[in-house]
Amino acid sequence: MSNELLFADLKVIDMSSWIAAPVAATILADFGAQVIKVEPPIAGDGYRNFAMMASSPTSDVNYTWEMDNRNKRSIALNLKTEEGRAILRRVVSECDIYITNTTHPMRREWGLTYEDLAAVNPQLIYASLTAYGEQGPERDREGFDLVAYWSRSGLMDLVRAPGAAPAPALPGMGDHPTSVTLYASILTALFKRQQTGEGSHVHTSLLANGMWSASCIAQGVFAEADFTLYHHLADHLFTRLLYEAADGRWLQFSMVRTDEEVDMLFTIMGRPDLLLDPRFLTAEQRVENGDQLGQEMRDVLITQPSDYWMQALTEVGVPVALVGRVDELPNDPQVVANNMAIQPTSDVGMPAVIKHPVNVEGLNTRPAGPAPELGQHSEEILAELGYTADDIARVKEQGII
Repeated sequence: MSNELLFADLKVIDMSSWIAAPVAATILADFGAQVIKVEPPIAGDGYRNFAMMASSPTSDVNYTWEMDNRNKRSIALNLKTEEGRAILRRVVSECDIYITNTTHPMRREWGLTYEDLAAVNPQLIYASLTAYGEQGPERDREGFDLVAYWSRSGLMDLVRAPGAAPAPALPGMGDHPTSVTLYASILTALFKRQQTGEGSHVHTSLLANGMWSASCIAQGVFAEADFTLYHHLADHLFTRLLYEAADGRWLQFSMVRTDEEVDMLFTIMGRPDLLLDPRFLTAEQRVENGDQLGQEMRDVLITQPSDYWMQALTEVGVPVALVGRVDELPNDPQVVANNMAIQPTSDVGMPAVIKHPVNVEGLNTRPAGPAPELGQHSEEILAELGYTADDIARVKEQGII
């Protein structure tokens, strides 16, 4: 196979910030696309500061920036000026894909809507990421994934321990899956353009992706389903509960489904008496008396460390799972064997960078290069547009780049 990267001829503008939209551009860059990240001068993309925030794990390495913005070039462009916007339109005229999550009011004010840019480049694929969707009363509203993806979609309300209050999501937990949706939308539009020669306006939202993530349950609402039993089981079904071992690790039994597996579980727990307990003889009775069964299991499982239970139960075919911890991921055999984290090509202060989950066997990808410094390629990009050295010096002096 040729060493040519699949998207080597694609030119992409990453006119977005934080995670969901920019990472769609990162995936394109990994497959060879030439990505220009547009940032405001001085401040840049606010995500540059995320790893340094007090709420993030402490490190001297800007690890999230390197992970999510690798293999791009950065131009620092003052879009509050007409000349700055004129420069952007010149780049748009030569590009294939424009990715944005700037608010609709800002797009309208700066002449950067789909209609505005399609007039400059009719073959443009304009990829829009919003919090709540392109239409409706909240189309202009800002939002992060914690609110729009996790809370508004109902996921926050559904995912919690029995009796517990709703819990916040991890940073980027909705953004990263949403970036793959935006990437898929872009690729669909590329295929359409290949057939028709026409550009497209593609879009997705954090809310839509949150609903999609919750859809196995949320679709029941649209079907006017009765949720009474569902809510009861969510709080009482022993296979839905988590169990703490003596070493503080937690065990899951969600894949325990047959009477034989339950019988073996009780036996290994040293509680063969539960096999004859009239409360737990059948699946129906175990559901009805889930609280009592859960307590019986807690009392036993807390007496031994997780390694003991994992070995003993696995040996007899009981499908037990250990709740993982992120600090185990770098040495997880499955992570290593499947290249879920890849070595960077240069010294970015980390031995590996987490990779997006898109894999195509036999297709070359660009190695993980460094993420750009703010405005690192501004002059280089203007020179490619035909700006002279004097022109570049002038716009730099004026604060346009």
